[in-house]
Amino acid sequence: MTTVTRRLPRSGRAPGPRGARWLPVFYLAPSLALFTVFIAYPFLRAIWFSFNETSFLGGIIGFIGTQNYAAIFTDVQFGTYVGNSLVWVVGAVSLQLLFGVGGALLLNQSFRLRGVVRGLAMIPWATPSVLVSLIWMWMLEPNHGVINRALLGLGVIDAPIAWLGQSSTAMGSLIAVDAWQGIPFFAVMVLAALQGVPAELKEAARTDGCGTLAVFRHVVVPYILPTIVITTVLRVIWTANYVDLAYVLTGGGPARATTTLPLQSYLTAYKGGDFGQGAAYAMVQAAVLAVMVVFYVRLTSEKEK
Repeated sequence: MTTVTRRLPRSGRAPGPRGARWLPVFYLAPSLALFTVFIAYPFLRAIWFSFNETSFLGGIIGFIGTQNYAAIFTDVQFGTYVGNSLVWVVGAVSLQLLFGVGGALLLNQSFRLRGVVRGLAMIPWATPSVLVSLIWMWMLEPNHGVINRALLGLGVIDAPIAWLGQSSTAMGSLIAVDAWQGIPFFAVMVLAALQGVPAELKEAARTDGCGTLAVFRHVVVPYILPTIVITTVLRVIWTANYVDLAYVLTGGGPARATTTLPLQSYLTAYKGGDFGQGAAYAMVQAAVLAVMVVFYVRLTSEKEK
């Protein structure tokens, strides 16, 4: 007797077109090209510059190892730059977090012309940084600025204050301006998260006897916390690398009171003509920023647990 063995068809999906496996690469190619040209290459180029002596026009003269970094770390002002950077980032982002969440809670309420108010709230964020700087330079002007005039009229101060011209108030003024511009972005991000909280959960919590604060703490906060973390990390990165306000309003002064690491990197490279040391400052800034972000993310993760 002859046994006939039938071959069963192989399970699984039928093979697709020959070029199907390359479709993901095709779709990702534009993004990868942009990332390579505008992020990866400049970053690697800056690392290489930081180990070289450069000319005023940015050309490489020769490899000098870690001399640029040694010059930075032995500079008596280096601690001032790092301290200013920490105060700048922590102060500005903290205000944006506090008032951004508060603003989101207000914008989430029902009231007349709510859509108009939400749109107007984004104006500071959408305004170019240089224009924001010029507006606040006029407002903070000692003799004719509206802030000093208002405070003098209310009797809060007895004499005009040079907000941007003295070390005791310059950094605080910059932090206030940056917070004013950044709060709308924070508020809109948190507002979007608030609108995603299921109404059923809040109603169930109220049915169980939870008050307004308890509902916010146990229902709303867990939903919006991931958005707050992501937004805070983004604002830390953007604020830490932000030089527009300080450059236009104070130029890093008075007496380096508002000179941060990225501003010093810019001044060293484009004002001093030393692109090698400017790149080294940028690498130090990147390291400090990475430490700050990792610390914040770990701290937040521990609180979530």
